[in-house]
Amino acid sequence: MVKIYTRKGDDGTTSLWYGGRVPKHDARTDAYGTLDEAISALGVARALCGDVYDSTELHDDILRLQDDLFIAGAELATAPEASDRLEDGVSRVTDEMVAWSEERIDHYMDLVELPPQFVIPGGTTLSATIDLARTIIRRAERRISQLAQAGELAGEALLHFVNRASDLAYAMARFADVADPVLFEGRQRGK
Repeated sequence: MVKIYTRKGDDGTTSLWYGGRVPKHDARTDAYGTLDEAISALGVARALCGDVYDSTELHDDILRLQDDLFIAGAELATAPEASDRLEDGVSRVTDEMVAWSEERIDHYMDLVELPPQFVIPGGTTLSATIDLARTIIRRAERRISQLAQAGELAGEALLHFVNRASDLAYAMARFADVADPVLFEGRQRGK
């Protein structure tokens, strides 16, 4: 049997992927832990795509966003001085990831008509779940912004990507903010 506990964190520290150990309350740990929360919330949304809504496109885009957030987490879990050990698109955020997010934001926003006031989450279970993930990504962005201000990021793409990731979650939530799954399916097909 594989044991998942190591007891190394019993002293209140955790290992970075590259770069040693830090306190579990460290800003870097808080940032990638917050991204992990968002990834989990997006997992619930992705499951709803198949359980309630028939949306392969949204399902696949949520999965891609989860993967990209994991890459952002890997970069955050690496001390800046060890960033040369990271691989673009695998453990380091790239400008291409930012560009993909922007393309998908534009795609989903072209399919919706926004109301003239703030949107209150909860139109559908799916949209509410994506909105929850969006707010968690925004919290991670605030933590990452603190790291950037302190010179603790190896590059700017990470902060740009996380900013776009929350915008993408917003756009996907608005797309999913249709109470009738039949209407949702029609939107997906461009009807």
